[in-house]
Amino acid sequence: MTSLFDPIALRELTVRNRIWVPALCQYSALERDGVPTDWHLAHLGSFAMGGAGLIIAEATAVIADGRISAHDTGIWNDEQVVSWRRVTDFVHAQGAAVGIQLAHAGRKSSTYPAWGFAEHGSVPLDALDSVAPGRGWPTVSASDIPFSGYAAPRALELDELPGIVAAFAAGARRALDAGFDLVELHAAHGYLLHQFLSPLSNHREDAYGGSLENRARLLLKIVRAVRTEIGEAVPLLVRFSATDYAEGGWDAEQTATVAGWARDAGADLFDISSGGLVSGVKIPLGPGYQVPFSARVRADADVATSAVGLITEVAQAAEIVETGQADAVMLGREMMRDPHFALRAAHELGVELDYWPQQYLRARRS
Repeated sequence: MTSLFDPIALRELTVRNRIWVPALCQYSALERDGVPTDWHLAHLGSFAMGGAGLIIAEATAVIADGRISAHDTGIWNDEQVVSWRRVTDFVHAQGAAVGIQLAHAGRKSSTYPAWGFAEHGSVPLDALDSVAPGRGWPTVSASDIPFSGYAAPRALELDELPGIVAAFAAGARRALDAGFDLVELHAAHGYLLHQFLSPLSNHREDAYGGSLENRARLLLKIVRAVRTEIGEAVPLLVRFSATDYAEGGWDAEQTATVAGWARDAGADLFDISSGGLVSGVKIPLGPGYQVPFSARVRADADVATSAVGLITEVAQAAEIVETGQADAVMLGREMMRDPHFALRAAHELGVELDYWPQQYLRARRS
């Protein structure tokens, strides 16, 4: 039986506990430059002060046109590396591990942040020309099938795909230069790699479309390229959406199969979420609603997983790990409400930690 506060080893990295923070998009970089700001330092640093084991920085674009919005962080140039280093240095000083989620938004790129224009919500930039004309950029995908309400993307040409692979590998190298302990590939939530994986968004007739092996080809090439770039010591995670919640789409069985292939290609742990590829589907929201996906992928593929999705209670988080449904739990919204969830969990469970911040020792006991 594992414990919520047992350390976990991933290659040569040891993470101090199983309470982790997933990538949480903040849309707070300075417009266009992709450079993280003091907001990111305070946001991610608060989780480290609060006792989290691993903190994953938000979906960070490997190329400028791969951003969800113009306010996304990036990892495609050295200026970004320098600013990320401030964040990783602070997180390390608090004893936590820190990773970065490498991403390309594909057909869901070129949008306003959901909270940026409250009267519009998260919509394509080109839909708001009256607000900010000319601020959008063309999008690409596996095929020219648009996401609902968005402009049709351009299907990537075969000879462009090596450049996508190279961009992820270069982003991984810069991530290490920026002080990150691990990298995660974002193959979920309807973004580019998920667009290649799902038959609903991938109608290609070449070596990257059709069969599951073909649809997984781009992801697996990226896994291998990133593993080569980061060496054997650094952990590599992959985030999957385990289902599209739509008939004929990506599902848990395909997720488990590709997770096994990705493990063989060099990935170490799989962060299991769901949805995001198509709109208008019914998602059975409820406490821990995605945990069964994590448990299934973990069992069927014989891989390590983390569970995420409406995990809000200490006892709930502990049970998920202790019953082997996941190797770690990711808490998003709950961590934003309470960045010190891990310290609170230790207090409630009667676990003595040696990494309470000295400044907060008065709160360790009743």
